[in-house]
Amino acid sequence: MNKALLDILVCPVTKAPLSLNAEGTELISKVGGMAYPIRDGIPVLLETEARTLTNDERLNTEEK
Repeated sequence: MNKALLDILVCPVTKAPLSLNAEGTELISKVGGMAYPIRDGIPVLLETEARTLTNDERLNTEEK
């Protein structure tokens, strides 16, 4: 994920910053408690495509 792009992307629901998960496959919104997938290098920032974070994931800070 391009660092410049990551710096300007925000959660479409909460408008909070997003972070890249350790695997580089999802963008995480800690505030919104959601993970948005990255498919073929393209972030899919649709609420209907996001999954809800587990409690452990919300507390985990091991993101890039």
